[in-house]
Amino acid sequence: MERITSASIVGSMMWMTALRGRWRVLVFILCLAELRSVTGQARYSIPEEQAEGSVVGNIAKDLGLDVTRLVSGKARIMMKGGRQYVDLNRDKGTLVIKERVDREELCGKTTPCSFSFDVILENPIQLYRVTVEIVDINDNSPLFPKHEMKLDIIESVVTGTRFSLTTADDPDVSVNDIQKYTLKPTDNFELEIKNQQDGERSIEMVLQKPLDREKEESHTLVLVASDGGEPHRSGTVRIHITVLDANDNAPVCSQSVYKADVRENSPAGTLVTTVHAHDADSGLYGDVTYHLPHVTKGENQLFDLNLKSGEIRVKSKLDYEQSKIYQLKVQARDHGGLADTCKVVIQIIDENDNVPAIQMMSLSNTIPEDSPPGTTVAVFNVDDEDSDLNGIVKCSLNSDVPFKIESSLSGYYTIVTEDFLDRESISEYNLTITVSDQGSPPLSSHKHINVKVSDVNDCPPKFDQSQYSKMVPENNSPGFSVFTLSASDADWGQNSRVSYFLEEKEVNGVAVSSLVSVNSESGVVQAARSFDYEQIKWFEFNITARDAGSPLLSSVATVKILIQDQNDNPPQVLYPVQTGGSLVAEMVPRSADVGYLVTKVVAVDVDSGQNAWLSYKLQRATDRPLFEVGLQNGEIRTIRQVTDKDAVKQRLSVTVEDNGQPSRSATVIVNVAVADSFPEVMSEFTDFTQDKEYNDNLTFYLVLALAVVSFLFITCLVVIISVKIYRWRQSRVLYHSNLPVIPYYPPRYSDTLGTGTLQHVYNYEVCRTTDSRKSDCKFGRAGSQNVLIMDPSSTGTMQRMQSEKSILDEPDSPLEVSSS
Repeated sequence: MERITSASIVGSMMWMTALRGRWRVLVFILCLAELRSVTGQARYSIPEEQAEGSVVGNIAKDLGLDVTRLVSGKARIMMKGGRQYVDLNRDKGTLVIKERVDREELCGKTTPCSFSFDVILENPIQLYRVTVEIVDINDNSPLFPKHEMKLDIIESVVTGTRFSLTTADDPDVSVNDIQKYTLKPTDNFELEIKNQQDGERSIEMVLQKPLDREKEESHTLVLVASDGGEPHRSGTVRIHITVLDANDNAPVCSQSVYKADVRENSPAGTLVTTVHAHDADSGLYGDVTYHLPHVTKGENQLFDLNLKSGEIRVKSKLDYEQSKIYQLKVQARDHGGLADTCKVVIQIIDENDNVPAIQMMSLSNTIPEDSPPGTTVAVFNVDDEDSDLNGIVKCSLNSDVPFKIESSLSGYYTIVTEDFLDRESISEYNLTITVSDQGSPPLSSHKHINVKVSDVNDCPPKFDQSQYSKMVPENNSPGFSVFTLSASDADWGQNSRVSYFLEEKEVNGVAVSSLVSVNSESGVVQAARSFDYEQIKWFEFNITARDAGSPLLSSVATVKILIQDQNDNPPQVLYPVQTGGSLVAEMVPRSADVGYLVTKVVAVDVDSGQNAWLSYKLQRATDRPLFEVGLQNGEIRTIRQVTDKDAVKQRLSVTVEDNGQPSRSATVIVNVAVADSFPEVMSEFTDFTQDKEYNDNLTFYLVLALAVVSFLFITCLVVIISVKIYRWRQSRVLYHSNLPVIPYYPPRYSDTLGTGTLQHVYNYEVCRTTDSRKSDCKFGRAGSQNVLIMDPSSTGTMQRMQSEKSILDEPDSPLEVSSS
């Protein structure tokens, strides 16, 4: 039998170390290829069992980031699984240990051991992949499954017979793993180690010297497993060998390797495979039992081996995501202490039993409505632990939203806007993310997020109508509320707060702000002063509605104010004119027929509408049954034939009344002379002038008394004063000799019946200077004279009027009077 030297053992270990190094390089290259789509990446290596708070590395410096970017971007760590081994110190930009890392717990025997996580930054969103490799330290000692091993060996066993021993287990890896086994003492047995194709070792104890039960019935050996770490650690197991009588044949397994497939989640009791071994001996030495000499705690909980039949059955739930393959070493042993070992490889078949998991990496709950298409709203990660088609997922959104899903990195998805948003139409969206795998049957999961659309100032205020027209009664009080404007803004918050402003302009030379004002908050338009319809009947101005957004938006409405007339002006009589001096009288011949037009009262009202509709009423008359006044036209006519009994002097009181509410009126006195000649008229109208003559005489005597008093005090000037007074009186006599003057005639008036006294136009021209004694009067021809003006200064006035009348009666000969 070939002996295995320590040099061959060391060579085998070096070969295994080189093989593991190649696998590490390959895994590292694959990881780099996967991270190409990441914005940046960093890799660190730390020993396991580091104390909490220990610094892993300066992530800000290694990623080329500023510490302030980590703070402003709300940098955070996203790690799969339930445990987070490292934490991010934003203020210093460093990664620190958050909790103890046990490499054996994290990776088991897998090398290299590492875990990865993502560093997420917002505004803008950036993703960095960080990998931390856990370096093994020699913190575990080799450990055998049992403290003792018992072997029964028949004494007849030949030299070179091999006895399989249970290997020790060291959770550490590489040089810290088990490097050598030592057997003490080596009087009868020698230890031989074999490296198998799967990288594991098998330990066999080879008989070097025949056993002799008669000399020694039992042997006790110590098997030591040592690792190569610093400091060195080792584990031991005692081997108790009982020498039996001869057993010529050892059991032989029908297959050296058994392979079986079983689905995950198979119920307990499901048969995996059956191991069979044959022993040529008979009796007790030919009875084979099956054992699992070296099985982990997890495998022992998952599988059950029947001691007699060799059946391996499922003991508890299998999970493909925890382990895809199991390898069991089954030992077939007879009662003579001989045994054979075979391997059972159990492949777990994946079932679609994991629902895709959605994890939100970043979410913007609010997005401005002016965001362009393609704006990122959220970033999420989808993970399905199943394999093949069971682990391939498809993401979708509900179809009634203007958003879509894009895939940026492996396993990462972004939700972006697909179209422009309008808050005034839809202010928020409820998004449902649906993730389905392609298993049979497919499994899916959902996640609901709410995205609100924030307002921007994109809607100007809108008036109910572009033009307004309002009636305001004149004589209103200042501050009178005309009406209230209202403009609506579809925006929200400050962008929808509307203020109203009056645009300055001039209306008939007056600033519009002096006419009206508008309340900037309520939109109430008020009159700034009292309006007068007779001065302004309407005016127009603009009011601007402006919101408080940025930039400011506004709209303009035109307001037209119509002044409503009120009956605030009484009628004004234009004819006949009421004078304080001369008396005007209309003359009616006694031969006048019924309906004879005496005169016409002409009046106007500066109001409008029905407030200016005038009606005329005869209030008082000397002889009421003789005259009447036209209700609408103000014409005074006779209603019967004039008789000799009718008085020459007729005094009519005519009231002019408008149609307003309340109505206003004016009264005019019309003097009518019923006579055929001027002397008759003058004799009757002398009474009207008594008061005038009395006033003139009184003035004369006062002047004379003043002259006498002056004469008594200034005797030396009596003669001069007398002459002056004489001359002065002569001049005043001429000055007070008033000629007949017609104060007013209607510009053009025609008697529709042809019977009145105002049938033609009377033309006259008066030229006066500052001194009335140097005035000229020119009279044109008149068809008839029916207006009598009485001069109350003296009785000689009548003769002058008669002579003037005779001159005026001459046909086609105008009269020219000049005095100087």
